Amino acid sequence: MSKVTMYYKTTCPYCMRAEKLLKERGVTDLEKINIETNREARAEMIERSSGRTTVPQIFINGIHVGGCDDIHALDAEGKLVSMLSA
Repeated sequence: MSKVTMYYKTTCPYCMRAEKLLKERGVTDLEKINIETNREARAEMIERSSGRTTVPQIFINGIHVGGCDDIHALDAEGKLVSMLSA
């Protein structure tokens, strides 16, 4: 299974929706980084995601795949499971 990292905020409904999809697709080891309380993590997220400031921001094996809508689109195209299996 791939290494999946998600930058998130605790009250973000998009973060919860993205996490739910990832778990439904078999992700059991999700590294979650809360940017609400950690300014360095927020700055790191913005840098790693080429300037995106919204959450969630999701990385699979270090590759930025985007936010909630992006991973749902990947799933609809049938690409998410193969990325997670790589």
